[in-house]
Amino acid sequence: MRRREFITRLGAAAVASPLAAYCAHAQGRVWRIGYLSSRYGPSDLSESFLQELRVLGYVEGKNLVVEHRDAAGKNERLAELAANLVLENVDLIATEGTPATKAAMQATNVIPIVFGSAQDPVEKGMVASLARPGGNVTGMALIANYAKPLEVLKEAVPVTSHVAFLYDPATRPGNYGEDSLRTLQKEAGTLGITLKPLPLRDPDETDQVFSTLAADTNGLLVENSAINLMAQQRICQLATQRRLPAIGTFHEFATAGCLISYGENLPDIYRRAASYADKILRGAKPSELPVLQATIFDLVINLKNARALGLQFPASLLTRAAEIIE
Repeated sequence: MRRREFITRLGAAAVASPLAAYCAHAQGRVWRIGYLSSRYGPSDLSESFLQELRVLGYVEGKNLVVEHRDAAGKNERLAELAANLVLENVDLIATEGTPATKAAMQATNVIPIVFGSAQDPVEKGMVASLARPGGNVTGMALIANYAKPLEVLKEAVPVTSHVAFLYDPATRPGNYGEDSLRTLQKEAGTLGITLKPLPLRDPDETDQVFSTLAADTNGLLVENSAINLMAQQRICQLATQRRLPAIGTFHEFATAGCLISYGENLPDIYRRAASYADKILRGAKPSELPVLQATIFDLVINLKNARALGLQFPASLLTRAAEIIE
């Protein structure tokens, strides 16, 4: 399959050019985009991606077909779903997060892949460099240094000393995962925090994982994984029940009931990913489109959760908040 796919697309590439691709686009060709995610069905992120495509002139049912493939929280299904998109002969695969991107890369080295979000794409072997990705993959890089969210949590709740780090091991594969966790633990140590990694591989396991929390845990750091996003409501609910100040890197965690979020605006990132998909469909090469990084980080504070936990925020933190949830 992979060899036949390669020969077919190599022949097409030999006669293609950016101008030819643009002309085909202008003449109303129907493009097929595969959208691969670990989550349940269409999400706010996929909607942001598709909304921007509409702004750029793509209309589903007219000049665009979107093939959604969702793993419903089961990362082990991603390889099969990615292979299915290759069989569907899509023109481009858009992905949510590291596990989906890795699965797409294993399925094809020819079809362009645009990841909407991924931490440390160079260190994970997704791209050769941020400036010159190489190969068939490019996209949007997320914050990978969780020391800053820990600093914010420590500023909000100075007594924080033992923090559980809720993460999906599939987002931190191999040696990279082990090294990144050790680095984070060292950075936490400089803040006077003992950090304990707490793996969450499936949103259905959230209650079970929380039951293993050490008795001295007095803070929670939530990784920006698809699994955690799917379990966000339950994570924030359980954290509040355990009276744990919790911080995540996505806005969604604060709105779901956790104490704080500090990080990128995900919907905006996925809109930018759609612009990359458009460039590629018009003839640009993924290998030459630099991986983009966020430059704006928003601090969101949930005062309702703070009152439930009996906490008061320092004025210095409140004045920096982009949004305060009452």
